[in-house]
Amino acid sequence: MKKICSELNDEYNSLDTLVANLDDEQWNLETPFFGWTIKDQISHLSYFDGTGLLSATDPKAFMADFEAAVKNLKPDDGSMYSQVNEERRHIPNKKHLESWRKTRNSLIEALKVLDRKARLPWYGPEMSAISFATARIMETWAHGQDVADTLKIQREPTDRLKHIAFLGITTFKWSFINRKINVPEKEVKVILTSPSGKKWEWGPEDSDNTVTGLAEDFCLVVTQRRNIADTKLVTTGAVAKEWMSIAQAFAGPPEDGPKPGHRVVEYYQRVVEY
Repeated sequence: MKKICSELNDEYNSLDTLVANLDDEQWNLETPFFGWTIKDQISHLSYFDGTGLLSATDPKAFMADFEAAVKNLKPDDGSMYSQVNEERRHIPNKKHLESWRKTRNSLIEALKVLDRKARLPWYGPEMSAISFATARIMETWAHGQDVADTLKIQREPTDRLKHIAFLGITTFKWSFINRKINVPEKEVKVILTSPSGKKWEWGPEDSDNTVTGLAEDFCLVVTQRRNIADTKLVTTGAVAKEWMSIAQAFAGPPEDGPKPGHRVVEYYQRVVEY
C-alpha cells in the first residue's frame, strides 16, 4: 500500500499546486464540470477523502454517517454532491484548503497501514484498500483536470495515469450495464503509450476491436473530460467505438461526457511515436 499511497499523495500535491495561490475570485470561477466552481471541486474531494478516512478507520461509523446523509437529503435536491458543495461554500477559502490538506494527509496515513486486500465499505459495493486508493487517484486527477481547464493550464502527464487507465479497462462491462445495454461478447484490445514512452497493453492479442493512442487521451475519455473526437485515440471495430462513446470509469448513474469541441485544449506538445 505504501507505493500507491505515495502516488496518491503525489496526485494530491499536483492539484494543490494549481489552487494554492488562487485569489477569492478565482476560487469562484465556474468549471466545465456541471457548472461547479473550483471551490466546489475541492469541496467534493475533501468531503469524500473525509468519509474515506472514516471507512478506513471505523467502518461502522462510516455506515452510520452514510445512512444519516441519505436520510437528510433535501427533497428538492436528491444529490449528495450538490448538498456537500452548498454546505461548504461559506467556509473561507484559506481554511477550506487547509482542511482538505489535513484530511487527505490523514487518509493516506490510514491507508498505508492496511492490507491491500482489506475491504472498505463505500457508497456502492465495498472495495479493497488498493482499489480504493486507485479510485482516489482517478477522482483527484479528473477533478484536477476540470481545474486545469478552467485556469487554462496544461498539466504535464505522468505514469500515474496507468492507475486511471486500469480503472477505465476494468469498468468496460460496467459502462454498458450502467446504461442497461447488453455487454458485448467481444473483448477490446487497448494499446496505450504512456507519458514516459512505455507501451501499456490490455486485452486479447487477436481481438478485432482495438483502442490505440496516448494514455492521457484514454484517461480523459473514460473519465468523461474529453469527447473522443477531440483526442487522437483510434478505435477499430463497432464494440470499441461504442465503448468509447459511453465509457464511465466512475460509479453513479449514467453520465454523458462533453460533446465534440466542448472541452478542446491544445495540449499536443509532445511528439510520441506509437
